[in-house]
Amino acid sequence: MNKLIIRPLKFEDYSKWLPLWDGNNIGQRDEAVTAETWKRLCDARNTQVNGLCAEMGGRLLGITHYIVHPTTGHIKPVCYMQDVYVDPDHRRKGIARRMIEELTKIGAREKWARMYWLTQVGNREAKAMYENFGVKLDFSFYVLPIG
Repeated sequence: MNKLIIRPLKFEDYSKWLPLWDGNNIGQRDEAVTAETWKRLCDARNTQVNGLCAEMGGRLLGITHYIVHPTTGHIKPVCYMQDVYVDPDHRRKGIARRMIEELTKIGAREKWARMYWLTQVGNREAKAMYENFGVKLDFSFYVLPIG
């Protein structure tokens, strides 16, 4: 029987991670960004950029990337859940929920002050799931590219 396992990403996962990374980025792969992201995810000395995966039968079905960082307003660190992506053939099976639940457990163990994330306004399925996890705040999000 194949059991879903949520675990940290490992260096050996690269070839299984890459198709999910491409899907998460809608096929817009920047090779330099991809290489640096993977390096950060797999560097044992790095404590800020991290990743989890959902694995079943040796196949990765989903990924979650997160960044732990200091912030103003709290002494304890906070976690920005940057990416949550599940293979389209395996969606609506609770995989994203399981990855977020595991991330919440990590946060409790590491004593984070909070977790936060963004989602696209039109992503109704993700928004419906996130309603069960967090409190929606009404902020506008702005980006100013520099360099």
